[in-house]
Amino acid sequence: MFVLANTLNAIVVVLASLFNIYFWIVIISAVLTWVRPDPYNPIIRTLRALTEPVFYRVRKWLPFTYMNGLDFSPVVVLLAIELVNRIVIVSLSQYADTLQRTLISQ
Repeated sequence: MFVLANTLNAIVVVLASLFNIYFWIVIISAVLTWVRPDPYNPIIRTLRALTEPVFYRVRKWLPFTYMNGLDFSPVVVLLAIELVNRIVIVSLSQYADTLQRTLISQ
């Protein structure tokens, strides 16, 4: 059971790191839309490839996120990332801690 608890802790750390990295990628992508960077720059193309499919799905499911030339889909994505962090990641972490405490007390 220690293996399960340690595996869950490792999954929590990796998922939290990935969500944190993607959070910053979304912020950088949103800020870059204000300055109109060169679309042929490989960094810009990578950022667009990482964020545009998610933004497209948000715009498709919630059409009110794009109004009058303003795109609020990055805000929705950031809120979703934070919601997943607060619910799923924290719950997995607490479950792993409970498993470890239960195993230690036995």
